[in-house]
Amino acid sequence: MTVRLEVDRWFPQPGRRSGARDLSLEIDGSEVAATSGSGGTGLLAMLAPVNAHDHGYGVRTLDFGCVDDALEPWIASLRLRPATDPYMEALVAFGRMLQSGCCATMHCHNSLHAERLFEEAKAVVRAARESGIRLALSCPLLDSSPWIYGDVEELRGLASAAEWKRISGLLPDYRPVGDQIAAVEEVARKHHGTGVDVQFGPIGPQWASNAMLEQIADASHASGRRIHMHLLESPRQRHWLDRRFPDGVVRHLDSIGFLSPRLAVAHGVQLRPDECDLLAERGVTVVTNPSANLRLRSGIAPLEALRRSGVNVAVGLDGTGFDDDQDIWREARLASLLHGGKEIDPAVTPAELFDAMTTNGAAVVNHPTGGDVVTVDYAEMTRDALFDDVDELTMILTRMTKSFVRDLVIAGKHVVSNGRIASFDFDAARGELLAQAKSALPELEKQRGNADLLAGLIRRYYRERFPQG
Repeated sequence: MTVRLEVDRWFPQPGRRSGARDLSLEIDGSEVAATSGSGGTGLLAMLAPVNAHDHGYGVRTLDFGCVDDALEPWIASLRLRPATDPYMEALVAFGRMLQSGCCATMHCHNSLHAERLFEEAKAVVRAARESGIRLALSCPLLDSSPWIYGDVEELRGLASAAEWKRISGLLPDYRPVGDQIAAVEEVARKHHGTGVDVQFGPIGPQWASNAMLEQIADASHASGRRIHMHLLESPRQRHWLDRRFPDGVVRHLDSIGFLSPRLAVAHGVQLRPDECDLLAERGVTVVTNPSANLRLRSGIAPLEALRRSGVNVAVGLDGTGFDDDQDIWREARLASLLHGGKEIDPAVTPAELFDAMTTNGAAVVNHPTGGDVVTVDYAEMTRDALFDDVDELTMILTRMTKSFVRDLVIAGKHVVSNGRIASFDFDAARGELLAQAKSALPELEKQRGNADLLAGLIRRYYRERFPQG
């Protein structure tokens, strides 16, 4: 299938190559051919961005009462997620990304129910196929309680007998590590040839035993399968993992062969400079999530240290965004402002930011996205501008939002046209998902007390047993 776009400006490598004017773009699969055109459309075209870390929240967290908080008690509130069709959940989430101009996403699946993984993965893949987004699917792996770092019995000591009886039945069961890894391989086998890149998804080293981490490293080495994992997101993770691994969790991961170009880690807020050096040496990519890091009070990632070390950095929305709107452009702008530094020249250049949004993100999802194109209404964005020669990339980093997205072409298909999703009826899907969520309200009302109790115990645990500040 071939798509033709008439554009006033074309940036095939934003920040790395100069843009061209008045072109006709012919997009055929992964190839873009540019020939002379008449212009006058007001459109600027560039490589489409990649959402390199996300959880596919069709029903967003704030909508089911999971308000922003410190990461650890916030995780407890995720128990309030309403039971909805995983296909519809993913479809709506992917639709929001398409509206933002994202051509691909790293979907870190949320289910902790191993027995549901096959059916839920099938539903997510179906949603990706029907929406048109490129998909990398990170399958969750863990064998320790997600409630706290360490022995969950320490939390029990803070609860009364009645309180523990209320919540202890909510603790998940874990299948043997070998069975979990085999399940990921089976998901990959079932979806081979569909264009989906299935990856190992250990949720984080704080929730994985040494045996699990070692077996995942071995399985990745043997099969070449990529790994996608949260790493050193909050100060409390840093503190606990330093006690568990006196030489640092990053050096431990390196000692077992976990670090390689097949690995991408999200957040990395608490990384030290020497750890950045090691990640760079091993070819690991770090996905930064500035909005989520701020909203969950985790801090600001050491992007300057990562840059100095030569670590490839990508950008992910993590299911949130600055305005809870899944806007990849605002996320990039926040990264630019947070890490611009205070010297006469910017600490992070526009070229590096656009690399993070495009080519580095494409490596994380393991998809060739060089032929995926987004157009933006540059004329509308600059309607009050007095000069036409202001640097376009500076303008985009300053003003661009998803409201200016006009076209999105993925793998030769016109997925967004004239600012509207063309691949499916987003409004109908969103309405159906909301109806499903509302039908779960009676059960959610029963669970709110348990979620509040669990969050309160977790907050007390970290307040009393972990250093503050």
